[in-house]
Amino acid sequence: MKESGKTVDLNCDFGEGYGAYTFGQDAELLQYVTSVNIACGFHAGDPHTMRRAVEQSLAAGAAIGAHPGLPDRLGFGRREMAITPEEAYDFTVYQIGALSAFVRAAGGRLQHVKPHGALYHMANSNSAIAEAIVRAAAATGDALTVYGQSGSLLLEAARREGLAVASEVFADRAYERDGSLMARNKPGALIADEEQAAAHAVAMVKNGYAITVDGERAPVQADTICLHGDGPHAVQFASRIRKALIKAGIRIEVLDHSK
Repeated sequence: MKESGKTVDLNCDFGEGYGAYTFGQDAELLQYVTSVNIACGFHAGDPHTMRRAVEQSLAAGAAIGAHPGLPDRLGFGRREMAITPEEAYDFTVYQIGALSAFVRAAGGRLQHVKPHGALYHMANSNSAIAEAIVRAAAATGDALTVYGQSGSLLLEAARREGLAVASEVFADRAYERDGSLMARNKPGALIADEEQAAAHAVAMVKNGYAITVDGERAPVQADTICLHGDGPHAVQFASRIRKALIKAGIRIEVLDHSK
């Protein structure tokens, strides 16, 4: 297959268990992804889980990012909370700092930050929350890349702050015509067929559009694709998507804005 000249990062959320509880298929997914977003102790994760996740990721050569969420373990950080921008800043600095310490202790470098769950979606549409998260990322001094949904206010805020950005898309989610994700509770919002998800991933990277639920095309920028690890067929999805991208001539590489 002729090279398309396109490259993409594959990321997954990682280390989202805590205590005696496990979540997702971390070890199996590491062979398919190039970057990971490690839970930092609020929505999931604990010191021991964070350390192990960092060590696993470094051993696999995956770039490590902080995955700060809302302080809501019972809701797994997926329920929106009425927080102030100041709280969003403090939550984010706290969580980045915790993970960064483990990464440095293991001899690695923290590459990026990607908000989790409800905090991610709040940052997509709330400019004050987006700006607070970006200020927190900038304040760490680690020159972090900000991962955010394609077309989001979070990416706009990061660009204004002078931070590197990675525009994220989702292979297993349907899109609205404006390029936003379809709400999970709507019929057809989740793509359960791995062939359809793989074709969707290729179209977004190679052609710059997402397929809407009604068959239309929504423009997106695909620097990184999120591979969810919590579905029953997550590993098969990841394998199929990676193979489809390579077959289409798309190179799968770690994003590196440090050079």
